[in-house]
Amino acid sequence: MHLPSRRAGVRLTLLYGALLVASGAVLLALTYLLVLRFPADRVLVDGAGADAGTDASGGRSGGGLPGVRPTAGSGDVFALLQEQAVRQHADQLRQLLVQSGVALAVMLVVSALLGRLVARRVLRPLRAMTGTVRHISAHTLHERLAVAGPADELKELADTVDGLLGRLEGALDSHRRFVADAANALRAPLTQEHRLLRETLVDRDATAETFRANSERLLEISERQAHLLESLLALAGSHRGLVHREELDLAPLTESALHVARPDSERLGLKVAAAVGPAPVTGDPALVQRLASCLVDNAVGHNRPGGRVEISTAVRGGHAVLSVANTGDRVAPEQVNRLFEPFRSPGRTAADGHPGLGLAIVHAIALAHDAVISVRARPDGGLAVEVAFPARTGDPREGAEDIGQLDKRTGLH
Repeated sequence: MHLPSRRAGVRLTLLYGALLVASGAVLLALTYLLVLRFPADRVLVDGAGADAGTDASGGRSGGGLPGVRPTAGSGDVFALLQEQAVRQHADQLRQLLVQSGVALAVMLVVSALLGRLVARRVLRPLRAMTGTVRHISAHTLHERLAVAGPADELKELADTVDGLLGRLEGALDSHRRFVADAANALRAPLTQEHRLLRETLVDRDATAETFRANSERLLEISERQAHLLESLLALAGSHRGLVHREELDLAPLTESALHVARPDSERLGLKVAAAVGPAPVTGDPALVQRLASCLVDNAVGHNRPGGRVEISTAVRGGHAVLSVANTGDRVAPEQVNRLFEPFRSPGRTAADGHPGLGLAIVHAIALAHDAVISVRARPDGGLAVEVAFPARTGDPREGAEDIGQLDKRTGLH
């Protein structure tokens, strides 16, 4: 945050000075106009009598002294007095104009000094906030401006900056934690690869079968690393937001994810119950497909042999809803919120091919689509996940039951 205080101070000084000078000029101009409009030929007012303003010839003299009746030959005197009054009025106007100019020049200097003082007074809190923000670095993000005082615009600005610093501190801590977790997740397979290669080179009695077995293990580790890197790229891409939007339906995307996961579900002997109905939304097809795949993979991969998976898509309450429930290990209710954090999912490790990025990717994609995601730990184990997208149409259709109803219908408790 950089505030050119000197430039702002000069601008405020000029503004305040210009306003004061302009106000003084307007006041002096009004005074001059009022004096100018005063009738110079009426300095000598009419007399009180009906014929007080007549001259010797019986005409109007144009004015007279108060209470004094003109006599014969007094018309010339009145004319001379009136002419002298006009000249005196003009001289007073010139004097007023000169004195007003001098006063305006003095006012210009005074207004510049006052403007400078006011500008410095106004900019003092801003300079203090600028210095504090400039002092704050990546290692001192815990510091805040903490401006005290009345709830004015300056305090509102300081509170906004404090809120921004808080969000920045949280994002930086999350980034550091993510980098550390990613490094640990990548270090484990690299260590295994190094150990296998070293064992193969050191073992002088290694046979072709030994080389083949180690190569197969290295290939498996490499595939896990590729999967991890792909998940990291998907997570980073989903945080960038939507670049492409088009109309799509959750139903075929979910069916595709189920088809891909069918070999694993059959291997584990899982009972999959799908109630897939139309659920039109607007979004990025690749990201939504990734979301559905992550949910299905999470429900299948983190299940118990012979368990259940319940999946449905429908339009409900003005939202296109994708619901997934499964059986599996118990998850403590206090751990549910951590499921959205990368590498923080309990029971998920990179060593078994599940680094714990699935729900983090789902959460990021849901946020990019303005969708609401909720996760509930089921008492007997497993999770119930529901993602509600804004429906593409304004004609909501009631579809499959919600997660609680699905639990009752299929016996998932």
